[in-house]
Amino acid sequence: MVYRYSESPLICPEDIRPFDDRFEVIGVFNPGVTECEGKILLLMRVAVRPKQREGYLSVPVLHDGKIEIMTLDKADYDCSDSRFAVAQDGSRLLTSMSYFVVALSEDGITFRVDSERCILPSEDLEAYGIEDPRITYLDGQYYITYSAVSEYGICAALKRTRDFKMYERMGVILHPDNKDVAIFPEKIGGKYYMLHRPSTSEFGKPEIWIAESDNLTQWGNHRHVAGVRSQSWDGVRIGSSGVPIRVPEGWLVVYHGADADDTYCLGAFLLDAEEPWRVIGRTDEPIMRPELPCEREGFFSNVVFACGGIVAGDTLRIYYGATDKFICGGEVKIKDIMEVMKR
Repeated sequence: MVYRYSESPLICPEDIRPFDDRFEVIGVFNPGVTECEGKILLLMRVAVRPKQREGYLSVPVLHDGKIEIMTLDKADYDCSDSRFAVAQDGSRLLTSMSYFVVALSEDGITFRVDSERCILPSEDLEAYGIEDPRITYLDGQYYITYSAVSEYGICAALKRTRDFKMYERMGVILHPDNKDVAIFPEKIGGKYYMLHRPSTSEFGKPEIWIAESDNLTQWGNHRHVAGVRSQSWDGVRIGSSGVPIRVPEGWLVVYHGADADDTYCLGAFLLDAEEPWRVIGRTDEPIMRPELPCEREGFFSNVVFACGGIVAGDTLRIYYGATDKFICGGEVKIKDIMEVMKR
């Protein structure tokens, strides 16, 4: 259903200069998306890895406000999954660290990467990196929700900015483990609302919830919104893939789903306009599956994963991560999504 731009991938790891020469860029993906000063702005997740030495494993970590490199004896760790170094006691370190970099475009296809405009991990709860930003323009400012990763788990954190040059940190808004936070772009019934995805439970699954707030920092009245569907393309985990979009029928939400083989696709559901915790429609099949070579083979294969899009008239422009390595783009008519929505 989604038309891919023929220029995809739009941005590749070699297009990014790492913040420090000790590191190499291994992926640029999962960008937050907004419009700023007449341009399309991507706040890209950039993953870097320390340059390695034979027989050792070098991993990045934030310590006392500085990003340092720990050198480990490879024989003491299980590195069968290239994303993690697992110690004998079961504790894990990430082998890479993510941070955010700005890219701008006038036509939505050709992007200029500004490596100087970046957000680096800076707090203890961000010691292993910051990931997957989502951007909501609200009350004249841009609110950025993202995952803060550390030994304590994955927290949902919030920043705001007016220009993507200076940022105000508003703190952790959801305790671990929680991610995929997307704030609605307007108040509903005098309240702010956000979608989020709790991840750890002995009983529940990684599914989509909603919460409300009077001030954007303290959230409550949590309610379950949408669940996984057993044996389906979204049967293992789901999460919001961007800020909800107001349409005449309600709130349109693009979401990602993963199956038992860790194949990530995109689908959509529709929320009631006044009671956004009520799902009134959902697509049975994905609106987008991994198909291109860059979507099927990479750092983490068979993945299309979005964190935002731009509405242009009757079209939704989606910028998405492919295999945790590239940024690609495409577009879809909103009416085409609505036509396949099962009420």
